[in-house]
Amino acid sequence: MKRILLAIMATVCMAMAANSQTVYSCQYKSDADVKIYVASYKSDADLVVYKCSYKSDASGNDGLWYFVNYKSDAKKKIYFVNYKSDADLVIYFADYKSDAGWRNKSKQHLMY
Repeated sequence: MKRILLAIMATVCMAMAANSQTVYSCQYKSDADVKIYVASYKSDADLVVYKCSYKSDASGNDGLWYFVNYKSDAKKKIYFVNYKSDADLVIYFADYKSDAGWRNKSKQHLMY
């Protein structure tokens, strides 16, 4: 019984880790999965992002991001562009976790 319970708990933990939004900021555009432009206003953004302090807080695809130090630890590799026209996704960094979320759900697939 204990083995089954441990197996279930391990599976749930792995599933949660697989859905986490861990991102790595690339130095080169060619290394990135998604090109990002940071908007000055929330109303201009496709996604409002909150930078989490802990990896365990960054779950799902709802704009809760945890920046990792190594490319191999990231689910998505991103590159910050200087012009909105070069971006695949426009984001706005929020000060509060509750503000995070998609404003343009048609681009949600970019972060899966």
